[in-house]
Amino acid sequence: MEQIKTIQNEAFESIANANSLSELNEKRIKYLGKKGAIQALMKEMKSLPKEEKPAFGAAVNVLKQEVGQAIENRKAELEQIEMDKKIESEKIDITLPGRSFQMGNKHPLRIVQEELEDLFVGLGYQIIEGNDIVNDEYCFERANIPKDHPARAMQDSLYIDPEWLLRTHTTAIQMAVLEESAPLLPIKVVCPGKVYRRDDDDATHSHQFMQMEGLVIGERVTLSDLKGTLEFMAKKLFGEDKKIRFRPSYFPFTEPSVEVDVTCHICGGKGCPTCKGTGWIEILGAGEVHPNVLKMAGYDPNVCNGFAFGVGIERVAMLKYGIDDIRHFYTNDQRFNDQFKRYE
Repeated sequence: MEQIKTIQNEAFESIANANSLSELNEKRIKYLGKKGAIQALMKEMKSLPKEEKPAFGAAVNVLKQEVGQAIENRKAELEQIEMDKKIESEKIDITLPGRSFQMGNKHPLRIVQEELEDLFVGLGYQIIEGNDIVNDEYCFERANIPKDHPARAMQDSLYIDPEWLLRTHTTAIQMAVLEESAPLLPIKVVCPGKVYRRDDDDATHSHQFMQMEGLVIGERVTLSDLKGTLEFMAKKLFGEDKKIRFRPSYFPFTEPSVEVDVTCHICGGKGCPTCKGTGWIEILGAGEVHPNVLKMAGYDPNVCNGFAFGVGIERVAMLKYGIDDIRHFYTNDQRFNDQFKRYE
C-alpha cells in the first residue's frame, strides 16, 4: 500500500508538471502503459497473501482511474493553452487601418466604347466584332471599292499578302454581317474595333485607331432616321444642348453621303479657335447604303434600303475630354489614365 501511495504522489506531480501534449503522452505511457508502473503493481499481486489480494487489487484499480483522470484533465488544460497561443498569434488588431489597394482606371477609349455600346444596345442594336485580319474582298470589293477605284489611293493599307490585310475600317465586319443575314430584315448592328492604316503618327493621326460603325437595313429607312439616331447619340455623349448638321460628302459605300458635325463643345456654337470660328466640329461620316453594296450581299435595293455611319472613338474621346494629342492614348502614361473616373 505504501508503494501505491508513492506512485500516486509521484504520478500526480509528474502529470501536473507536463508542459506539452507530447510530454504528457510520455507520462501516460510511464504510468498506464503495458510496461508502466501501475501495471507492474498488478504483477506483484501473485506474491501477496491470499487475504490481501482483494484490497490490493481494488487500490491499484482506484489508482489507475485517478491517474487516467488526472491525465485527461491535464490534456484539456494543455489543449486550451495551445488554442490560446494560436488565437493570440493569429489575432488581428481591428483598430489599425486596413491595407490600401490602388484601384485601376478604365482607359478613356474603353470608357467611350462601352458608353457607345450601351447607347446603341438600348436602341435595339446588336454588337458584332470581327477579325483584325480580313479578306481584300470584304474590306474593299463588297464596300463598292473595286481594285481600280480611286478611293483605294486614299487608304495606304497594310497587306499581309495579295488577298489578306489588316482591316482599314470596320466596314469589313458590316459586309460579312450583310451576307450572313441575307435576306432577313431588319438588320441593326454596331461594329467596334481597331483599324490600321499606313499613316504617319502626329497629334491627330495614328497608324492604329478605333472605330465604331453602325448599319441599319430595313424597308423605307430614310436620312431623317439617320439624323435622329446621330442626334440622339450626340446629345448622350456631349450634352443635351448639342445639335448636329449634315454636309454633303462622298464615300464609295453610301449614296448620298454626308459628313456630320456637332456644335463645338468649347464655344457652344458661337465660334472659337478650336472650331476655326465655324461653331461646328466634324465627328463622323454617314449616308444611305449604296445599292451596289446591297446587291453584292444578296439584297434587292428596290425592296430594302438603309443607312450606315462610322465614328472614330479617339475623336469622340478627344472632344469629350478635351484631349489635344491622339498619341496620349497609346503612351501608357499612368498619369494620363489616372485622370479618368474609375467605372465599376
